[in-house]
Amino acid sequence: MGVIDETLRANAKYAKAFDKGHLAMPPARKFAVLACMDARLTVEPMLGLETGDAHIIRNAGGIASEDAVRSLIISHRLLGTREFMIVNHTDCGMLTFKDHELAEGLEADTGIAAVAPVHFHAFADVEANVARQIRRVRAHPWIPAAIPVRGFVYDVKTGKLSEVKP
Repeated sequence: MGVIDETLRANAKYAKAFDKGHLAMPPARKFAVLACMDARLTVEPMLGLETGDAHIIRNAGGIASEDAVRSLIISHRLLGTREFMIVNHTDCGMLTFKDHELAEGLEADTGIAAVAPVHFHAFADVEANVARQIRRVRAHPWIPAAIPVRGFVYDVKTGKLSEVKP
């Protein structure tokens, strides 16, 4: 039995006790988080959030990619979020490679020069990456300048957040 089958059994138990069907579509705290997909980040408990409090957008590296920015715009414009938080973390896998090395390795392994993804968005400094993502979100013309966009680094050893100033 695979992990998906295990999760389906867990979901059956979850559904029996499910009590969140009354939650509204817009996040109750009017808040959106862009975070890394790293499995060590349990975003809601880390930030004191409950189901329904915030939009949580995750990808490798907590990157303000086209899709993440699309989600933030929808979160704000259509669902009323008024603050954005970006969370990266220590010991990130994105620090362990360079884009061109990964692309070249994939091409060598498969024999295929794929057109996408164009970038994997690896980085060498977590704080600098957070600052860059803040600047990218703030620079988008469809995200109002009045929306606070703050960034943080989560320490995977201590559980603490440290703010990064762009």
